Amino acid sequence: MSERAATAAPFTLESLYGAHHGWLKSWLTRKLRSAFDADDIAQDTFLRVMGSDTLSTIRDPRSFLCTIARRVMVDLFRRHALEKAYLEMLARLPEALAPSPEERESQLQTLQLIDAMLDGLSGKTRQAFLLSQLEGLTYEVVARQLGVSISSVKKYVARAVEHCLLFRLEHGL
Repeated sequence: MSERAATAAPFTLESLYGAHHGWLKSWLTRKLRSAFDADDIAQDTFLRVMGSDTLSTIRDPRSFLCTIARRVMVDLFRRHALEKAYLEMLARLPEALAPSPEERESQLQTLQLIDAMLDGLSGKTRQAFLLSQLEGLTYEVVARQLGVSISSVKKYVARAVEHCLLFRLEHGL
């Protein structure tokens, strides 16, 4: 263990980056088998660190960076899966109905934003919200599909709406 970790001296972003960026990139390259993806995720990891107030609380910098990098990887994999599903859906459309490249990019960004917004919701809360808001199902029908009471559906939807509003406020949307 380094002396800095033992004394829990606060890091600056520069000292954390200088001491651990190379190690993190190597660790990510081994995990991902791609130096290109590893570099992107390492940079995104440090961007998240930069946007947080956690530098003064770091005890084990490598563990801390690994935790953040794993979260960045999950987000990346989810974005890729969403993009793949979207492109597969577009491929099934008749060419006359296909959106322009600009529209595709805008729609994909919107889908990714919605996905991020719904990410923090529990399974039933997310399902109730999507069934009522996107499918237009009544609370009674949603309750039957989920095997819960109508009052539970009302609570799920209210929780989801509150979550989405807070997300918008936090992200300036």
